[in-house]
Amino acid sequence: MLVRRLASTAPASASRFSLPPTVRQLLAHPSLPQQITTVSGWIKSIRKQKNVSFATITDGSSAQGLQAVLTKGKDDELLRKLTNGAAVRLTGQLVSSQGAGQSHELLVDQNRGGEIHLLGECPPETYPIQKKDLTAEYLREHTHLRARTSRIAAMLRLRDVLRRRIDSWFEMQGFYFSNTPIITGNDAEGAGETFRLEKVQSQHPSAVTPSTAIPPSEFFSRPAFLTVSHQLHLEALAAAMSRVYTLSPCFRAERSLTGRHLAEFWMLEAEWVLPNNDGVYGVCDLTESLLKETVSGILDGEDAELLWKDNETDRRGMLLDAFRSQRPWTRLTYTEAINELEKAHTSVSFEYQPKWGRDLQSEHERWLADSLIGGPVFVTDYPAPLKPFYMRDNDDGNTVACMDLLVPYAGELIGGSVREERTNVLQQKMGSSVDNEWYMDLRKYGGAPHAGFGMGFERLISWVSGTENIRECIPMPRWAGRMLL
Repeated sequence: MLVRRLASTAPASASRFSLPPTVRQLLAHPSLPQQITTVSGWIKSIRKQKNVSFATITDGSSAQGLQAVLTKGKDDELLRKLTNGAAVRLTGQLVSSQGAGQSHELLVDQNRGGEIHLLGECPPETYPIQKKDLTAEYLREHTHLRARTSRIAAMLRLRDVLRRRIDSWFEMQGFYFSNTPIITGNDAEGAGETFRLEKVQSQHPSAVTPSTAIPPSEFFSRPAFLTVSHQLHLEALAAAMSRVYTLSPCFRAERSLTGRHLAEFWMLEAEWVLPNNDGVYGVCDLTESLLKETVSGILDGEDAELLWKDNETDRRGMLLDAFRSQRPWTRLTYTEAINELEKAHTSVSFEYQPKWGRDLQSEHERWLADSLIGGPVFVTDYPAPLKPFYMRDNDDGNTVACMDLLVPYAGELIGGSVREERTNVLQQKMGSSVDNEWYMDLRKYGGAPHAGFGMGFERLISWVSGTENIRECIPMPRWAGRMLL
């Protein structure tokens, strides 16, 4: 008993725990010749011959599966049960591959110590993920299984690697990751698209019907909503920590059914106290650096290659040029953008006429990025009435110090601004309300000039991967009228 207790308190370095290697790890660092290796995963494809079968095994860790060569053993019935989608654990020797396509393959010889364990059968007659072209809409109907397709799996790995690189970039810049509330009493955007929370009777919300639902009960003693943005809370933290960011879910009751909107999405947001008086162009500099330093290193990866389609050479060419060119990204004021749109309107025939004082429509944003610039473009200094209260007024009295980053084929990617730090100006914009006191306190007690931005993470994935609809850029999409899981 004493020995066991001492063992449990031994330093972690004395016995380092490690899971078996994934397919990606095996292919990156093959084992020694003749070394016994065990791999677990799902059969992506299998080709059976009289005395040998060839199966491609995937565990989601790599775009490239591992080929397993399965020799015929004593249990022929077991081999017959190996079908696409079945879960298996294979033990054999990782040897140099005899064919093209990969450097190594797993030789499973059941007569020489090789083992095949069928962990989970998969009926081929009813398996929804068949080896044929499956439409995006079909896969949305099978959201729980669509990660087994090459494209969705590549998207998930792309999300992971981008998130890791973003974390590293912010750490190098002295930012602190912060956990901000999802339940809030604020509507940072003021667009009336919040989801309100209400208490229900003692049953699962999905079981509540109009006849059994009770009137909204204020659990928090005030109206509560799912957050549409973490900005206001980040501002409070930046007033103490200087530089903060988060990558967190946001929720908007967006009725639009376009490929650019979701009801639940992930937002990268950052707030920082300005080290220099560089205004809105400092926000442009930071976001451009963030994207160039995090995205450029993955454009030639196997997942990026898998996601792009062969007929999208022009679109991908714009993307590669944006990150490989030494030129800084173009910057236009809102006024300059409107002038260009008005000149083009005679030949382009926009559905919505561009005019100073009106918001830019999606068609305008796409034309500016796709046609006028042919790459990313920052549009700055919008009219004050078009933007939320927290953006800093410019000296002209008509515009605010803000920017939107527009990118080809995706439209608006980032929105940011210098925040209004002047107490008297902000008070006039917000009016007097008890709910606003905490936000005013941030200016009243040691307030400092600061700035921030927000970027839809799915829109970044869409731009980088060439995916038209952001419903294919998130593991389990939710939009108006649709929530399958």
